[in-house]
Amino acid sequence: QVQLVESGGGLVQAGGSLRLSCAPSRRTFGRNTMGWFRQAPGKEREFVAGVSWNGDSLNGGNTYYADSVKGRFTISRDNAKNTVYLQMNSLKPEDTAVYYCAVRVGGVGHYTTEDRYDYWGQGTQVTVSS
Repeated sequence: QVQLVESGGGLVQAGGSLRLSCAPSRRTFGRNTMGWFRQAPGKEREFVAGVSWNGDSLNGGNTYYADSVKGRFTISRDNAKNTVYLQMNSLKPEDTAVYYCAVRVGGVGHYTTEDRYDYWGQGTQVTVSS
């Protein structure tokens, strides 16, 4: 069983930035997709960003985003550290949510629904004040 450990959440004013990190407790299979989801109070968990595997590179891979965060959030991965990051800039109060990282073992497509991921983190709270 793989556990994902997230860090970097907190309280920030609107317009500010935060960087979330997520690392599995042990090395997962090499070819995986890593993603971030979020869940705001009273709402369903929603896809935020994903990054596919690029076995020829220490980092990178194809990235894709929810429309609501395009141009503000950047997902990246460091394969040597088996870690995924979410850089969040120009934060808005509506970005307030618990953010979860997730890993899908295998596949090279774009995965934007919860059921396509195999392992999940415990979540980290991000609160953006107005």
